[in-house]
Amino acid sequence: MSHTAHIPSHRKPRRSASKLALRAGVAGGVLGTIAVAGAAGPANAEPVTETIEMPTLGSLDVGTNLASAVAASAEASQQEALDQSLQSLEQAALKKAAQDAKKAKAEADRKAEAERAEKARLKAEKERQEAAEAATRASRSEERTRLSTTSSSSTGSSDSSDGGGSSSSDDGSSASDSGSRTQAPSGSAASIVDFARAQVGDSYVTGGTGPNSWDCSGLVQAAYRAAGIDLPRISYQQSSMGSSVSLDNLQPGDILYWGSRSGSYHVAVYVGGGNYVGAQNSSTGVVERSLDWDPPSGAVRIL
Repeated sequence: MSHTAHIPSHRKPRRSASKLALRAGVAGGVLGTIAVAGAAGPANAEPVTETIEMPTLGSLDVGTNLASAVAASAEASQQEALDQSLQSLEQAALKKAAQDAKKAKAEADRKAEAERAEKARLKAEKERQEAAEAATRASRSEERTRLSTTSSSSTGSSDSSDGGGSSSSDDGSSASDSGSRTQAPSGSAASIVDFARAQVGDSYVTGGTGPNSWDCSGLVQAAYRAAGIDLPRISYQQSSMGSSVSLDNLQPGDILYWGSRSGSYHVAVYVGGGNYVGAQNSSTGVVERSLDWDPPSGAVRIL
């Protein structure tokens, strides 16, 4: 039995690899010293036969395993940090995408609201324009009624003063007026009529002077310019030109007006055959119409 058998068995704490290497080096040095001493002793000395047990260096594997564990832990920590970084980036991307989607929805809602407002504005503008046109027609009708009443009163007074002789004169003028409505224009009148009719179908634009859009006075001015005659630009100025003529004695090229002669709000060109050409409004554009469609208040002759 070993002399250390009475010592209870216990596990000694592990030493580091560096300490184990140091102990191995010391042991190697001791063994070298013993070998030298044996060689220097007497020649007849008996050889040393005692076996010295060397400590094992298997514990060095523990240090290697520990280093591997530390490296693995560092790698795991680095991977975890990378995962957290990627997660942060994903969260930031999701947050930005949500913000962009919110902005896009707000912009879409704004555009939709703007479109609804524009449609409402256009509808209101159309209704306003239709109301204005209706008011204009009503004003024209009222003016025609007033002028008709005034004309009837003047005719009645003339008939009373002239007696029966005026009847034959009226019949003659009526026949002459009927013929004037069907006669073909010639000369400057033909140029004016041809130009006016060539614009039928063009659009109406306030302030328009051609070549494809007109207002009433712009069309009349351009038609007369085609015949080499310069007219003022405004309708009431045009109706103040020339000499006043009866609606029953019209000739092609005469200027028709609506309203009073010095305060007309609309003009057109008489083209013969009981018709006129005018830039009416934005709904109809430039049209040729019968005098009965919208009878004018009066007419003037420039030619």
